[in-house]
Amino acid sequence: MNLTDLLGLIAGGENSRVEFKRDDIPPERLASRLAGLLNLDGGHVLLGIEDDRSISGLSRAAVKAEEWVMQVASDHLQPSIIPTWEVVESENGVAVGIVTVPANAPDKPYKAKQGSHWVTKVRVGTTTRDATREEEQRLYQQSGGLRYGLKPVLGTDLDSLDYRRVRDYFARVLADVTVPEPGSEQWSLLLRNLEFVTEVSGHVYATVDGMLLFGRNNRRFVPQCGVRAVCYVGVEPDYATRADEDIKGALVPLGSMDGPLVETGLIERTIDFVRRNTEPTAHLERGRRIDRDAYPADVVRELVVNALVHRDYSIIGTDVMLSIFSDRLEIQSPGKLPNSISVDRLLAGSRYARNQTLMNVMRDYGYVDGRGMGIRLRVLPRMRAHNGSEPEFVEEQHRFTVRLRQQAP
Repeated sequence: MNLTDLLGLIAGGENSRVEFKRDDIPPERLASRLAGLLNLDGGHVLLGIEDDRSISGLSRAAVKAEEWVMQVASDHLQPSIIPTWEVVESENGVAVGIVTVPANAPDKPYKAKQGSHWVTKVRVGTTTRDATREEEQRLYQQSGGLRYGLKPVLGTDLDSLDYRRVRDYFARVLADVTVPEPGSEQWSLLLRNLEFVTEVSGHVYATVDGMLLFGRNNRRFVPQCGVRAVCYVGVEPDYATRADEDIKGALVPLGSMDGPLVETGLIERTIDFVRRNTEPTAHLERGRRIDRDAYPADVVRELVVNALVHRDYSIIGTDVMLSIFSDRLEIQSPGKLPNSISVDRLLAGSRYARNQTLMNVMRDYGYVDGRGMGIRLRVLPRMRAHNGSEPEFVEEQHRFTVRLRQQAP
């Protein structure tokens, strides 16, 4: 980092990735700020900058300041880290120490030592505070240390899963003709082995994944399991809507051995909402009328499946949001991309799975393929061939949005 970069950071003021501090703060306070940055998107602590953005500089020799910073990062952070240390001199020769921690740190949650305790910290705007239980769970999930889908759903039991759908999965999808009878020990053991249920203190509960896939009345027990679908009249959200539905139900459909579906699942219902609320276009080709969907059906299917399979289900109180406007379609999933996946890596075809059990079952049903290349090999080329437009992918702190345009700009 050079002087121009430093002055730019100072001019921008404190934010979610930049903190100003003196270098005589207690080690616990520095560790707290570093943990908060690590648990968000990384950033910088500028030592020798006052709250009013004036440059006071390091109060000790740069070498001593570096030793102190490294000692704090080793002894007061869990897991310990080795941050980047730089010293930049201002125009009047005053030295500023810059402590940088990376984005997408792999071992979340990072904890700061407070007395005899280790406390998970989160960064919210310009402040650092203790993480809530739910926020800490999400951090564990981001690093792969917790699979939220394996949690027991209190109030449920074996009968909370729709036996018809589970049996259809084994018999029709997996072609297993030896499906145990419900209520038998073999039935319970089978569901436990596949992580659709779990046993806690002698009681068998359905897991979050089990309820999402096959649950009866799953909205009652996992309220964040649905899709809020809205079709607006114009190009912006408004009270005036053409359609507004709270789509709910098990992810997978109920089929029959001879082919047709007996009951659709959440994925089919969501796709059907798009079909019913978008108008096809038509053009003449060699004297023949050619109808074309507003959006390619296989693209919509891919994005709906991705949103429901890869969303962060630990974020309670919000559904996948599907919005249809007169010029575009948007699908918004709660949570950031998982496991250090960036938008660039997603477009390049990197494989990822936040919810591995959901991914496995969706693959069995044919909703996803094993290569994890749906965005690169289907969504991007199909939209280019359809109307010359590029899908837009926007990652924010608590949500991920995919946007399809009806026409290329």
